[in-house]
Amino acid sequence: MEQIDKRIEPGLSRVPEVTLDFWLIKLLAVTMGETAADYLAVNLGFGLTTTSALMAGLLCIALAVQFSMRRYVPWAYWIAVVLISVVGTLVTDNLTDNFGIPLETSTILFTVLLCTTFAVWYALERTLSIHTIYSFRREAMYWLAILFTFALGTAAGDLVAEQFEFGYLTTGLIFGGVIGVIAFAYFVLNLNAILAFWLAYIFTRPLGASFGDLLSQPVEYGGLGFGTTYTSLMFLAAIIALVAFMTLRQREAHITPIMPKTAGLK
Repeated sequence: MEQIDKRIEPGLSRVPEVTLDFWLIKLLAVTMGETAADYLAVNLGFGLTTTSALMAGLLCIALAVQFSMRRYVPWAYWIAVVLISVVGTLVTDNLTDNFGIPLETSTILFTVLLCTTFAVWYALERTLSIHTIYSFRREAMYWLAILFTFALGTAAGDLVAEQFEFGYLTTGLIFGGVIGVIAFAYFVLNLNAILAFWLAYIFTRPLGASFGDLLSQPVEYGGLGFGTTYTSLMFLAAIIALVAFMTLRQREAHITPIMPKTAGLK
């Protein structure tokens, strides 16, 4: 039996439905997370430490707003996703640049931390489904898992693209292929829905980061040379447009009576 916080009305999930636009905006958010971190730390000259402190503070504010919501609100949720994407990138960058921890070690570390988070989450709630984020504890576990997926994705993506010297384009194609295999396993081979979701969520991070680096990094480093400024602004504009669309659609759904969904991921 799943435990639901009685202070939260059942059925009012704090996170969005998993739809095509969910995956699209998530991919945009993780791509911007990679380029925005570089833009703040390098282009604006804040440095890695100052940028990390600033973005961590903004993330805390965004999460406080998100946790105050009684249901999914697109602008609050996706601001938190964008900021946690930036912070996840900065966590890995700090370990690599400031503490000299190899990317192989970071990848293993965040894999262990993510698996531990899932294990604790399941032990407490008996489910890892994002369709049952009704309580504070479940949402706290959810955002912790999200942070580790971003940090892990950054470490794994940089490891393959830079240390293994596959390059940004090839790395993006590799992780895109992995996501394709996961999708095939889910739609054709009936892979467990919750497992498929979290695997896809993890691998979209290095996919987005690789293409973000491909667009923003100088040509001599294997990129296309668009720069972090234009790349970040381009993805930010796309995110804002999609969030506005989601907000309008949500309002229309509240106006138009619909039959409630009784089936969900358990």
